[in-house]
Amino acid sequence: MSRGERNDTQSWLPRAGARDPSLPWPAVVLAGERPGGNALAREHQLPASVLVPVGGKACLARVITTLRASHNVDGGLLVGPSPDIVKDNDVLRELLAIGDFRWLEPMRGPSASALRAASALGKYPLLLTTGDHALLEAGVVDRFCAAAAASGADFVVGLVPYAVVRHRFPDSKRTVLRFSDSAWCGSNLFVLRTHAGRHALELWQALEADRKRPWRMASRLGVGMLLKYLCGGLSLNNALATLSARAGCRIAHVVVDNARAAVDVDSSADLALAEEVLSSE
Repeated sequence: MSRGERNDTQSWLPRAGARDPSLPWPAVVLAGERPGGNALAREHQLPASVLVPVGGKACLARVITTLRASHNVDGGLLVGPSPDIVKDNDVLRELLAIGDFRWLEPMRGPSASALRAASALGKYPLLLTTGDHALLEAGVVDRFCAAAAASGADFVVGLVPYAVVRHRFPDSKRTVLRFSDSAWCGSNLFVLRTHAGRHALELWQALEADRKRPWRMASRLGVGMLLKYLCGGLSLNNALATLSARAGCRIAHVVVDNARAAVDVDSSADLALAEEVLSSE
């Protein structure tokens, strides 16, 4: 980290005994299927990948159960799967029967679905996660929400140190974000802390639309930033500062010091890993 570069992570940690009066927050669980479906769902002959059983319990049911156990979450929205799947599936009907989570039809992509959910809730802050987060723990959710509440940012992303993931799951292949000063895995945990945080989702939506046109993506993010990242010269804080400027809102990160948070179940290998973890408990 350069001498003049600001390290905000420590300042985002809540003071001992402090509690944000806005907590608990509603949660948005993204559970839609990408166009073309999912190989894991087809392998298990199920209409959606979030319904694949993990340790004998549907992946999505594990996520909702975890959120219900969190002190910092109070209901919310389940965005997806599609109406025909919800209508005919006992697991989904049972999850929604309690009434604390309402179903919302998904849009074509996760960013558009998240934006639609934020508009439907009409209030901030809100937690955003995914329906394939089978190893998510309530304590992780609580600590993440508390740290995000203290961040002062508009949009907060949870990042797991890659060293933590590699130590816990040395044989697992994870996507790694490598910066000049650190390496991270995603956690599929986000917070829209303010209405302005929607701008981060709008940038994400634009990047999704341009995923088959890399030159457009480069233009949106800045060629200089991408070249610096590819050459190993971009720090995490500088990357977030550039993304904040591009999006028009303050984007920050919170350290999620738990390797399980880096595992989402969207492949057979991930399913095997998740079941191994659960069987060892």
